[in-house]
Amino acid sequence: MTSRIPRDSRLRLVGPRPLAAAPRAVNQRRPRRAAPRPPEGTPAPAELARMARSCLAGAARVAHWADAALGPGRDGAAEDGMATLPDATAARAADDLNLTAAQVGADWDTARLAGLVEVHGASARPGWRLRAWDRDDSAVLRGWVALFDAWSLTRPEPAEHEHAAVADVVSAMPQVLSFLQLSAGPVPVEQLLDLLQQRVTELRTERCEVPYTSDPVALATSGAVLPTADAPVAAVAPAPAENVLLAPLLDWALNALASVGALTYGDGQATLTPLGSWAVWVKLEQICVAAQSPAGNIEQAAEDMLRGCAQLRPNAARAEYRAWLAARPVGSAVTELIGAARGDDALLRGLAFEALRVVGAPAEPDVRGVAEEPTLRPYALLWLAEHDGTDPEDAHEVLTREEATWLWVDTAAAVADHGEAPMLVRHLESAVQPTVPQLLGEVRAVGHPRTVQVLVALAAAHPDPALAKAVRRAAFQVHTGG
Repeated sequence: MTSRIPRDSRLRLVGPRPLAAAPRAVNQRRPRRAAPRPPEGTPAPAELARMARSCLAGAARVAHWADAALGPGRDGAAEDGMATLPDATAARAADDLNLTAAQVGADWDTARLAGLVEVHGASARPGWRLRAWDRDDSAVLRGWVALFDAWSLTRPEPAEHEHAAVADVVSAMPQVLSFLQLSAGPVPVEQLLDLLQQRVTELRTERCEVPYTSDPVALATSGAVLPTADAPVAAVAPAPAENVLLAPLLDWALNALASVGALTYGDGQATLTPLGSWAVWVKLEQICVAAQSPAGNIEQAAEDMLRGCAQLRPNAARAEYRAWLAARPVGSAVTELIGAARGDDALLRGLAFEALRVVGAPAEPDVRGVAEEPTLRPYALLWLAEHDGTDPEDAHEVLTREEATWLWVDTAAAVADHGEAPMLVRHLESAVQPTVPQLLGEVRAVGHPRTVQVLVALAAAHPDPALAKAVRRAAFQVHTGG
């Protein structure tokens, strides 16, 4: 739970604040870690923001044009549900801005990735970063980092390569970028290719992707070594031609990163820009902070990470979420979090959506995709309402009475499993029903799989004998199908 302080507003326990167990030692405060300094030679934040504004100048110009020319409430998105500019709108923008329609389309896509334009379903509207563009350096830098994180979307994937190979390269690039950052200067592409090949081999070995064939000729020509008692799976050697296959993908990745301003690429070598070096350092620092944390969740799967964060205070948990997310591709991280939310533990369900709040806009399509799943629907609707700009205190108004009741039971299950009896009693105050009999009637009708356990735990915890008896009776009736 987030606090031992009694709540006095509805749905506070299931609202925007994370549902986490109280720290075991409330009065024990860890010394505050000194803010790390960036590497020597890193420009000041104001200078980094100037560079980011320069990289995103075209995207900001198109976003400002759309804000002024299309106006609030007007439909400027295509019918494909991706909030792309229709051809007519792109042509109009090209005339007004003295650009080509292709340039407008590219800048619009960049604006979406940087959060200057926020996509909601099939429509788009100016993002908060656009409003703060000229006065808030931190907003500009976060917008550029969002674009940097989405570098693989800025250029089409090489069509001649399998999607799995492209995914491996995307997963391996953080290590390549870390090497570039530590090198602090130009690095030959051949050296980066060797590093990329090693990391891809590690990823495939972890998945036990060993070539299997009964054809000795094919096996011999593949260059693979089958595992034996003396050479286990972990020692499987890569194919000699692996570098040849990965070279075009490395070229694609470096060109994509160069297009977002993270590095310069040419003459057979690559060098991180000051912006790129700063962004990689920030992410490495986040990973180091998480690795030094009491929970140490950076390399854990989503479910184990969330369990570790359950014992942390909200701010510390959010720092863990950010570091965990920084260590893996956003798409796979969101998939892991939603998978954890589908489990049986209601506490992890609430924490997973808190972590998805840290992810922000990139998680919106996946959250919308699970909004029709009964188990996740209330959480998804609250997430989407807050993402659309609804005040977190008012977000619960998007839920129907039945959805709010289901969420109350689900949260009560988390309290019963991980909290204390007084907190479960106080949880009654967060119900939307004005009376206990009405609450019990609607709880019985909502069909939550944990209803009986929640009512039994509530009856055992409540100090009022008459109310406890009524709750036990309701639990028995649900259990017997009455």
